[in-house]
Amino acid sequence: MNAQLADKTAEPNAAAVLRRAESARVYDVAQRSALEHAPLLSARLGAGVLLKREDQQPVFSFKLRGAYNRMAKLDAAERARGVIAASAGNHAQGVALAASRLKMRATIVMPVTAPQVKVDAVRRFGGAYTEVVLHGDSYSDAQTEAQRLRDERDATLVHPFDDLDVIAGQATVALELLAQHQGPLHAIFVPIGGGGLAAGIASVIKACRPEIRVIGVQAHDADAMARALDAGERVVLDEVGLFADGTAVKQVGSLTFALCRRYLDDVLRVDTDAICAAIRDIYQDTRSIPEPSGALALAGLKQYVAKHGAGDGAVVAVVSGANMNFDRLRFVAERAEVGEQREAVFAVTIPEQRGSFRRFCSALGQHAITEFNYRIGDAQAAHIFVGVQTAKRGEREALVEAFRANDFGVLDLTDDELAKLHLRHMIGGRSPLAQDERLYRFDFPERPGALARFLDRMHPDWNISLFHYRNHGADYGRILVGIQVPPNELALLQDFLAALGYPHVDESDNPAYRLLLRE
Repeated sequence: MNAQLADKTAEPNAAAVLRRAESARVYDVAQRSALEHAPLLSARLGAGVLLKREDQQPVFSFKLRGAYNRMAKLDAAERARGVIAASAGNHAQGVALAASRLKMRATIVMPVTAPQVKVDAVRRFGGAYTEVVLHGDSYSDAQTEAQRLRDERDATLVHPFDDLDVIAGQATVALELLAQHQGPLHAIFVPIGGGGLAAGIASVIKACRPEIRVIGVQAHDADAMARALDAGERVVLDEVGLFADGTAVKQVGSLTFALCRRYLDDVLRVDTDAICAAIRDIYQDTRSIPEPSGALALAGLKQYVAKHGAGDGAVVAVVSGANMNFDRLRFVAERAEVGEQREAVFAVTIPEQRGSFRRFCSALGQHAITEFNYRIGDAQAAHIFVGVQTAKRGEREALVEAFRANDFGVLDLTDDELAKLHLRHMIGGRSPLAQDERLYRFDFPERPGALARFLDRMHPDWNISLFHYRNHGADYGRILVGIQVPPNELALLQDFLAALGYPHVDESDNPAYRLLLRE
């Protein structure tokens, strides 16, 4: 990457961006966001981690800076004709609020995939001055429609990133940062979609403090800037991943590409699990929940520090936005453990015979189970999907060796997207081997030994034919268990349940169970 970043000959230049940033009109609507120490992250990474809190802006993202700076500079005739913008959400909110404050008409084109929380916010911030048009599946689709509307209406296009006034507005983030922390800074990590924020910050930093590294971060499935820098020219991605929707751009801007090529030190790619882990990290230190794009920079910072260390001075991650769709939180919580390598996921094959389950639990040692899926399906072998809590790197390999030492077959699925996204929810179904099955829902206390107590007290001749558990962070684990009990031993089953003392519900006559899981 650094070879492609070495070309310093193209215009525009850092000095021009700095001049524009110093005179930018942003504080009519934006605030000087906090630069906060992240004590938990700093202690864990062994580095002084600072978070630039652009998620605290009135529109919960940095985009307000560039949008307002561009629109405030329009003359009276341009204001009368109104503005057009395209955005996945955050730029749209900035344009909407700016239009309301400046009392000009704005038409904002958003992809149909934009989170509803962002669409609703655009309408709220813009009020009567803003029209929202939903078009296409990505920012690029929305941009094409916005350009058509601009030509049709003779309006001014307020580009989300490829405009010097927009870039200069975003660059005020760097001016604030340098004023807030005048001591040693090793590196600043910046999320990249179209590149406006990265171009602005990199330009100002290299003009004022060239010794500070500026490193862009992109989602691995929306890495248009990284690919462009590798190729030495702008490229167009066929598709972009939409998890980090705020940076889901198929092609970066010509201005942003020129500036990033000259002034960025590197661009890192991070995966979805790493982004989810970074969202959780920010929450733990700030009690705020960033959107996926808002956590990109921290995910890259963690990746960089793990490989290179922190160097001399603090490291900064720009938390660029907090317009999170609430519905995504379940997915984020589930994947954060894997992203932090605190959960390992395995498919383990054990003999379908008495005592195998206990041997399997013994092989786990003191590791807590985060998920357990099993359905009887083979008279000879039991195939188990299991999630295991890990405390440090390298424990996955130790668990694999422990399973193999017990002659269990094992597949490490921790990095398998198919397993993590789909197969974990599809294990089960009807089984001709599940004769005399009784189905119970249990509340197990979330403490070591709860499962062992259950197994130790169960009648040795009974067989577990179904087991499902997922840790949801509650005091009690909700567990579904199928137990094969002969009809003449149902009284003994009731005695066992009473002696166990765990809250339970008999679901053996549940109509969904009979439809989907019973032969």
